[in-house]
Amino acid sequence: MTATGYRWLMTAPNTPMVREEFALAPPGSGEVTVEIAGCGVCHTDLGFFYDGVLTKKELPLALGHEISGRVVAAGAGAEQWAGKAVIIAAVIPCGQCDACTRGRPNICPHQQMPGNDIHGGFASHITVPARGLCAVDEARLAARDLPLANLAVVADAVTTPFQAVQRSGVGAGDLAIVIGAGGVGGYCVQIAAAAGATVVTIDVDDEKLAAIAEHGAALTLNARTSDAKALKKTIKQFAKDRGVRQTEWAIFECSGTGAGQQTAYSLLVHGATLCVVGFTMERIELRLSNLMAFDARALGNWGCPPELYPAALDLVLDGRIALLPFVEQLPLATINEVFDAVHQRRIKRRVVLVP
Repeated sequence: MTATGYRWLMTAPNTPMVREEFALAPPGSGEVTVEIAGCGVCHTDLGFFYDGVLTKKELPLALGHEISGRVVAAGAGAEQWAGKAVIIAAVIPCGQCDACTRGRPNICPHQQMPGNDIHGGFASHITVPARGLCAVDEARLAARDLPLANLAVVADAVTTPFQAVQRSGVGAGDLAIVIGAGGVGGYCVQIAAAAGATVVTIDVDDEKLAAIAEHGAALTLNARTSDAKALKKTIKQFAKDRGVRQTEWAIFECSGTGAGQQTAYSLLVHGATLCVVGFTMERIELRLSNLMAFDARALGNWGCPPELYPAALDLVLDGRIALLPFVEQLPLATINEVFDAVHQRRIKRRVVLVP
């Protein structure tokens, strides 16, 4: 009898997803089949489902790119992965093209993103290239009392800001400003703090700000109660009082909103680095010359190369990034209700859907 799995398919935008059973074919050379422990619901998934962002693979398609699980079958050349607990990279570069060999895997033209280029993780199983795997040390996982399913969020919500923080060069003596306290932003705060920076967090949700104040944010500000000018003045005074630099701020836009992007850009100072981590279809108007006037720079951040995943995972397994307070597990069968609740902001934590 042929083994089967199942997945939840998006058939059209803003249309209830449907469950489909499929045959589990043996993985090809260099591939593995992973039994999924959990898959996180990301802002990008909502963009595909609600906002008209087009997937690379035509619909119907199973969404989901934050995936953890266990390898249950391995193709030729990938036998060493059999039985291992793993995280699957949210963006898997080919490793062989010109961009990859020059150290630019983020722009690999042959990359595969689960839930975009191929069927994703809102499923029982997924087959992916083994080069996109990050091994999980299960002894360390058990010592932290962390479920494997919760590590799904490492695949994007942790690793994407991890790369952004690395690129920014932020460290001791620096001020980091994170726009957006939930999801990606919440982990960005913890990563920047772990790098030694003093972190300011801006959001419009007092509950999220209170939560992140316990996990690395030295100052929290609600953008609803202050305009951009007042925010910048408050942060400058805070930097002065704390003895950290009033120039060269690292600003991480993680909210994925037009308002958040406007706020982030308004906080440019001399030598600043603006890291755009969140995504939105909204358009904003800005004066690009500010980058010139402040001798500042702006960096985009698409995904994270698989080779950086172990270092990001170490922060979690060493306890320097807290996952449990910010993750909520729910059954995969409730996917349609969960998408609606996340879209309506009725759920504050990062949801991990469990088959």
